[in-house]
Amino acid sequence: MRKSNVLLRAAVALTMAIAAPSMAVAANATQAAEYVEVGSYLTDDAEINAWYEMQYHLRENFDDICGDTFCEGDYSNIYALRFRCSVEQSSGVLGRCVWVFAASNEEVDPATGKIQVTPKIWRCRSPLAPGTTVSALLGALAGERPLYAKLPGTSVSIYDGLIDCL
Repeated sequence: MRKSNVLLRAAVALTMAIAAPSMAVAANATQAAEYVEVGSYLTDDAEINAWYEMQYHLRENFDDICGDTFCEGDYSNIYALRFRCSVEQSSGVLGRCVWVFAASNEEVDPATGKIQVTPKIWRCRSPLAPGTTVSALLGALAGERPLYAKLPGTSVSIYDGLIDCL
């Protein structure tokens, strides 16, 4: 139980570090863009609901395929922690989306009964096209299968990004 708490704490710390707002220099180099997490950016009830519904279905889609795809081998217990995106506050253009996963492998020492835990964390970047807006992302990923939907301005899905990551 104690080792799994270490894994969870490490995963939470990593998620917080990834989601931290960042600053980028604007095209005119005199004004800085300010990025926030999408959940803080959305104000319209319909978009807020779409965002949380999309997250729910992403996790559900992942759980449905995990055992047949990514969750084999040493890390058979991969858990989707959080899908987060940064958005430039004044334009609504996404900076980056990252889906964080965690898992562990446990080995029992037959001589001592001790359990060796090897934690693993993945930071999977979604393959977004430059200039993708929050609205475009929400529109493209609406429905019950957002994991497989083509991302705006691309021919790939979030699933395709996971193949390169997990």
